[in-house]
Amino acid sequence: MPELPEVEIVRQSLNKKIKQKKVKKVIIRNRNLRFKIPKNFKSLLEDKKIINIKRFSKYIIFCLSNKSYCLLHLGMSGTIHLIYNNKKSSLTNTSFYNSPLLPMKHNHVEIIFNNLKIVYNDPRRFGFIQIINNSNSLKKRLQHLGPEPFDKKFNIDYIYFFFRNKKKNIKNFLLDQNFVSGIGNIYASEILFLSKINPLKNASKLTKSECKKIIVNCKKVLSKAIKKGGSSIRDFKNTSGIKGNFQKIFKVYNREGFDCREYKCSGIIQKKNVSNRSTFFCNCCQK
Repeated sequence: MPELPEVEIVRQSLNKKIKQKKVKKVIIRNRNLRFKIPKNFKSLLEDKKIINIKRFSKYIIFCLSNKSYCLLHLGMSGTIHLIYNNKKSSLTNTSFYNSPLLPMKHNHVEIIFNNLKIVYNDPRRFGFIQIINNSNSLKKRLQHLGPEPFDKKFNIDYIYFFFRNKKKNIKNFLLDQNFVSGIGNIYASEILFLSKINPLKNASKLTKSECKKIIVNCKKVLSKAIKKGGSSIRDFKNTSGIKGNFQKIFKVYNREGFDCREYKCSGIIQKKNVSNRSTFFCNCCQK
């Protein structure tokens, strides 16, 4: 599943290509996504201009000219493809993980503009597209999510109180979107490595100093990942066909059995399954 940096790269790519463009036509080939696309979806989106494209957590938000919103979540396997009129391109995928080519079989929604279209493709159909009528409804739709790591609300008092009397380990908390939004499996491992915290440590036993390290390193890791264009684990590329580069500087993720990259550390990177997710950490410098 794409994490905050990869979704941000998709947002940036789409913002460059379709901001201020009017939706000419919508084609729905399959309504049966995670949430069924309503029959009036076409009429709610057609003839509306895309004023801006924002992001919250792992959600892409199309701000429409009538002050409604189109909310998009890529789920596990969803991809967005940009197709230009009368222009052949072997690279159409703006999204995370899957083939940079367009696998036609799973094209569920096409949003057509004057000179290009965006295609939502999703083999597993765990993503969704929804129209949200107004800003109040959008806030309610996203109110179950915790603050983003860049939010001022994500501070020591917030996380220290949140962890109090909790029994879950810190790795699971970083993956809990009710606690903090946008972090997934890759970046949770990288954040905990920089913080020198064992992913299995009970969150309620973290000191305020350790909580501060988590806050600082959440921002540091995600900012660097965005700057590097995300992580290309398989075939993630932006609209220019350029792969992300953050995977080249992974400290622990996918490095089981390799030496720790921390200066003067003799540790070896270990892998354990935590709540059915692969978790990577140094057996020496993460306590």
